[in-house]
Amino acid sequence: MKIIFKSFAFTFLFIATVSLFSFTKTNKPIIKKEKKPKIQAAILLDVSGSMDGLIEQAKAQLWNMVNVMGKAQCDNMTPQIEIALYEYGRSTNRPEDGYVKQLSAFTTDLDLLSKKLFSLTTNGGYEYCGQVIYTSLNELQWDAAPENYKVIFIAGNEDFLQGNLLYTKACDEAKSKGVIVNTIYCGDRMQGIREHWNLSSECGNGSFSVINQNEKIEDIPTPYDSTIIALNDKLNGTYISYGVMGYQQKQMQESVDRMNYSANKSAAIKRATVKSNANLYRNDSWDLVDACAGDEKFIEKLDRKTLPDSLQKKNADELKKFVLAKKEQRTQLQNQIESISKKREDYISAERKKNATLNKEATLESEVEKIIKLQARKYNMKFN
Repeated sequence: MKIIFKSFAFTFLFIATVSLFSFTKTNKPIIKKEKKPKIQAAILLDVSGSMDGLIEQAKAQLWNMVNVMGKAQCDNMTPQIEIALYEYGRSTNRPEDGYVKQLSAFTTDLDLLSKKLFSLTTNGGYEYCGQVIYTSLNELQWDAAPENYKVIFIAGNEDFLQGNLLYTKACDEAKSKGVIVNTIYCGDRMQGIREHWNLSSECGNGSFSVINQNEKIEDIPTPYDSTIIALNDKLNGTYISYGVMGYQQKQMQESVDRMNYSANKSAAIKRATVKSNANLYRNDSWDLVDACAGDEKFIEKLDRKTLPDSLQKKNADELKKFVLAKKEQRTQLQNQIESISKKREDYISAERKKNATLNKEATLESEVEKIIKLQARKYNMKFN
């Protein structure tokens, strides 16, 4: 009898202990990781015969747009930025697709996006605005969260109502996904209204703007330009390629630098400013420094044969020290570029005030910047 009682008491005590442990474990506060805010922007460009100036402006405006988005803060966090690119109006694109073609899905790979922009050429064709908006809304992976800023910029000319797909269908789709559609007409404002480009308010409270697509990109020389370019060259030296495509990606980084500099020095400097922001410009897929920042154990999983020859024989500790040194060097260079870029912006602002003639006609760059700053505030985003 005593044995049975002791056995029962032990069993009860064991169950109670386990229950208490389970209760304590299950009632332990769960720390939820804050979800990072997001900005998704799709750029839809008319590439018909008269749009050479628009393409030139788009090449430069990419970096200004990313810079502007990068200055947004939501709950003390910098939003994750994803950009997609479409062309429409090219006669060699598939007629059954409405002469619309996706050049890039949503991506954070800014080098690739810039390279796509520089590859654009113009070609006569039919400009089906409703079709390209609808296609981008259905092909792209739009975030479902209503608190994130999701936006389309469509730029071009000719009648907005061309094509078999009614723009109202595209507008309904935009509203259902919480995407704002902004129309940017290349030409005279009244002509844009006659050609129905002012219908954007029916597409999710968007805006209607006009630009001069042939206006030259603003390039005010400053005392800081050469310093930023030199620091950018040094910054490139902190990137360590790895992986099957690592070397090619590293070459593309430097190639895109040259493309932007040859097109417009201001664009090259704005690109360097983007590269100085680790939140905006990351290359985890091919750069060892960024990859290690996201995964402390990355070096242990790395295929050493894909590294530059000078690093392949280093052991794990030696490689970690080398990567850490490159990271510290990069951070220092990024801080320098950021600081000097702010001085450059102040200098340009002062020059504009001194000389009113520098305030030129609206361009794709100036309009997109103005629209982003106005609309993103509706999504609890503040700009530094």
